[in-house]
Amino acid sequence: MRVCVTGAAGFIGSHVVDALSSFAEVSGIDDLSSGSLHNLDGSSCRLVEGSILDADALTAATSGVDAIVHLAARPSVPRSIADPAASHAANATGTMMVLEAARAAGGAQVIVASSSSVYGANPELPKHERLVPQPMSPYAASKLATEQYALAWGHSYELPVLPFRFFNVFGPRQAPGHAYAAVVPAFLHAALRNEPVTVHGDGTQSRDFTYVGSVARTIADAVQRRVTSDGPVNLAFGSRVTLLELLDRLENLLGGSIERIHTERRPGDVPHSQADSARLSGLFPAVAPVHLDEGLAETAAWMRRYLAAVVG
Repeated sequence: MRVCVTGAAGFIGSHVVDALSSFAEVSGIDDLSSGSLHNLDGSSCRLVEGSILDADALTAATSGVDAIVHLAARPSVPRSIADPAASHAANATGTMMVLEAARAAGGAQVIVASSSSVYGANPELPKHERLVPQPMSPYAASKLATEQYALAWGHSYELPVLPFRFFNVFGPRQAPGHAYAAVVPAFLHAALRNEPVTVHGDGTQSRDFTYVGSVARTIADAVQRRVTSDGPVNLAFGSRVTLLELLDRLENLLGGSIERIHTERRPGDVPHSQADSARLSGLFPAVAPVHLDEGLAETAAWMRRYLAAVVG
């Protein structure tokens, strides 16, 4: 089996490459705008350095493949608010180009990464896939376009598609130390350097954190069994903790108190997020989630190695 991963050098993409490599020949494409070649150290993935918006680079990565796992994106809600056009180009137009590449490859299966952010202002919990999306940011709107383009190509061209909605994926290789860092690496990066963490808002906002290993195993299973869906599928397991509870868990893990600085809540931030995992369980009954505390321990161990390498 031949599989292409877009965003292969990224945090999630590199874990997916690892999971796929046990049974498939893996190629990838990444413009390295947020990914790193170090994430693919030791991998046999054939990487094309380029953008999914570059038709020639995309063709070079996807020609003759049986499946495409489409993870390349311009991430971050605040980043999309600062530059909505760039988010639209990468996430919406980029997805359309990937779908066209799949057609050119002879009808390759396409697994696309959408986001829990598409639920947005809809207050119902847990979030099930039948809820009306109410995006609160350009990023969320572009991710809704991602999944809807995939479903439209499935209906129009009989392309085998599977749109996943990711919920706050975390784990090793997730970049810390920049303005758009996700909450888990941002908190760990600060705490391990004995610096205060920044909490946007009062910290009572809640998230359904999903360990990257669980995500990678689910995607690999979907490719191996060629799982498709005529609707979006939450890729999360229904847990929910507040940011304050997350900090408590990190304090227990690291064995010390973590100073907190509270700032204003950010525009576009969703108050609460929790997945209804019934559809996921029906499609992937054998996939079990990694417990949050176990995932945090693995992530903290990686972050210590990362910081040691940076300082050393």
